[in-house]
Amino acid sequence: MIGALVMPMLVGLVGLATDIGLWSYTHQTMQGAADSSAVTAATAYAANNDDNLANEANAVASSYGFRNGSGGTTVTVNRPPVSGAHTSMQNAVEVIITQPENRYFSAIISSQPVVVSARAVAAGNGGQACVLALNGSASGAISAQGSTNAVLNGCSLFANSYNGTALTDGGNATISALSVGVVGGISGTSNIKTTQGVTTGDSPLADPYAGVSYPPYSGCDQSNFSATTTATLQPGVYCGGMALNAGANITLSPGVYYLDQGSLSVNGRATLTGTGVTLVFTSSSGSNYATAAVNGGGTVNLTAPTSGPTAGIVIFGDRNMPTGTSFEFGGGSSQALTGAIYVPKGAVTFAGGTSSGNGCTQLVADTITFTGSSNFALNCNGLTKPIGSQTAKLVE
Repeated sequence: MIGALVMPMLVGLVGLATDIGLWSYTHQTMQGAADSSAVTAATAYAANNDDNLANEANAVASSYGFRNGSGGTTVTVNRPPVSGAHTSMQNAVEVIITQPENRYFSAIISSQPVVVSARAVAAGNGGQACVLALNGSASGAISAQGSTNAVLNGCSLFANSYNGTALTDGGNATISALSVGVVGGISGTSNIKTTQGVTTGDSPLADPYAGVSYPPYSGCDQSNFSATTTATLQPGVYCGGMALNAGANITLSPGVYYLDQGSLSVNGRATLTGTGVTLVFTSSSGSNYATAAVNGGGTVNLTAPTSGPTAGIVIFGDRNMPTGTSFEFGGGSSQALTGAIYVPKGAVTFAGGTSSGNGCTQLVADTITFTGSSNFALNCNGLTKPIGSQTAKLVE
């Protein structure tokens, strides 16, 4: 009699265990569908700010067999997420899939279906970067201190350093950007303002100009050039650099200018302008590489070439110079460099750029320190190369 009484319970428990195995398999498949759907939708948003994300997610979920509205299945897409740790991240996409599962062997216990669900959150890289620090290990690979105000209009900031303080933002310094990402960590986030979030633990971004080389050069067309008056210069090799002092008004004709050792110095009340220009900072001797020192009060307005081997690059630092070679671009609002400032071994100190948000300035350097007010934008119409791929990763 005891056996007869217990047998239905034993059968029910065995049936429940069997059904749990089936539901677990369904959940694993469903979780894969949610993960893939979230990544696909977040990637679409990162690529073109596409808000029709439900179609992207539903298409992927359907390929796994989970069709929204079919057989009680629901696929819910939220941007930003409505729960979890990323509700304030505008470029994060949450996908939740639910589906009722029938009982088979455990129907002896209950006839009610069991609802299986899966959730995933993915975040895109927030769009193209206009500021990239290439150093892979430095603390403060990107740094803003004091009363600095760095504004990245519609573009992102990224540091490749895996250091726990790869980005440091101290004092009253503020950084405003579409998004901020680092491979390592960040020190001081209270004054970092983004519309698409701050992420750490990211994968490094590739150097967008790694395959670009400038044409070879030789000899000297000018040695230790200095100016205090108005002049128009021609492309060539300027050994010992260029010194533009008060009263200088220098126009550069289109082409490549090689600064072979020495420095480019632009002092107060000096003016340097040119369109279709690349300044190459190099050294024919392998030492004493050319540097730059643009001071406040000087006016610099240079635009990169649209074609040729240095297309899109307005400042080009030799890759053979010592890591940490100093470049000071401190011209403030009188400094407009249209194109890429590419100094992969340079320690760049930067303050400048137009505040209108309509400019085109990229900064790619080994390390970057913001001083004063700095403004970047990527209204480049294809002039510069994109920094960062339009991808997304799972964050929950």
